[in-house]
Amino acid sequence: MEALELSDYRARNSRIYLEAADLKDFRARRDDLFATHPQSPIPPGTFTGLRYYPPNDDAIVEVDVVPADGEIDIDTGGPDGVVHYRRAGILPTPYGELSLWWIAAYGGGLFLPVRDATCGKTTYGGGRYLTDTVKGTHGRGVEPLGGTRVRLDFNYLYNPSCAYDDEWLCPLAPPENRVTAAIEAGELTYH
Repeated sequence: MEALELSDYRARNSRIYLEAADLKDFRARRDDLFATHPQSPIPPGTFTGLRYYPPNDDAIVEVDVVPADGEIDIDTGGPDGVVHYRRAGILPTPYGELSLWWIAAYGGGLFLPVRDATCGKTTYGGGRYLTDTVKGTHGRGVEPLGGTRVRLDFNYLYNPSCAYDDEWLCPLAPPENRVTAAIEAGELTYH
């Protein structure tokens, strides 16, 4: 049953984020999930392995979340329709300011899409995600440190499902999450 398979995929994805020993283990587990799971965003029998930038210690930063108001609606272009987001705060990163979003839907979740100067060159043209906790990406890309402080590890930037197969539609980075700097960390283009 498709709904149970998707639930299992999300649970396995969450375990990768919560249990991987380090970045190398994380990437190996993610490759295995994409290669073997029936709900993989990559069509069965076509998986050739995910590609990544080498680990980059400079892509790990700690910042204070600056309080900010604002709301946006992002049309996913798919069955989810328009999704409403509330700004949880602004993240002053070395790459530029990024808005951290709260998905204003049942259960909610943090969402941090990013489009940088690597997009369309070495990374997916539409941008990548650092976290989407609705999908179980807890504790790697965006890690709360207490109070208003967070640790951002851009080595965990990953492609949205639409980067692998045109069957998928994804919300992409809004204008305030587009930076001119190159973030040479995380996942590269698949093809």
